[in-house]
Amino acid sequence: MENETTWQLKKFNELSTKEVYEILRLRSEVFVVEQNCVFLDMDNRDFDSHHLQGRLEGNLVAYVRILPPGLAYKEPSIGRVVSSPAFRKMGAGIELMQKAVKETLNLYGEVPIMIGAQLYLKKFYEKFGFRKCSDIYMEDEIEHIKMIREL
Repeated sequence: MENETTWQLKKFNELSTKEVYEILRLRSEVFVVEQNCVFLDMDNRDFDSHHLQGRLEGNLVAYVRILPPGLAYKEPSIGRVVSSPAFRKMGAGIELMQKAVKETLNLYGEVPIMIGAQLYLKKFYEKFGFRKCSDIYMEDEIEHIKMIREL
């Protein structure tokens, strides 16, 4: 990216109310409005997760939550991967996943990482070492697959 994106990893209780609002707004903007998908985004998993934010000039441009083992899968997982439509094509999504994998390994050690991925993003996640490990399943009317990044 032309300007430097700054990255912060925080537990839920370390987030400011402004940060929580911006995160939920971005997730709604993309997952609900852009993808035209009505679903309950706030699933009570945010409280026990770490939240990785990428900011450019103060604007939230990319976000992911890192879930501990046992919360969604037996492995730690990366979820709610999102980049702002206003900042796409600038490499934020690639940088976000690189940072998310690194932070997950820093938090939980050299362990496999699981994700539930929208099927159309399979090739994107393969760039980071993830491989398909399930059949296609429907979640909120969108085709998904489970993918794992093994050691």
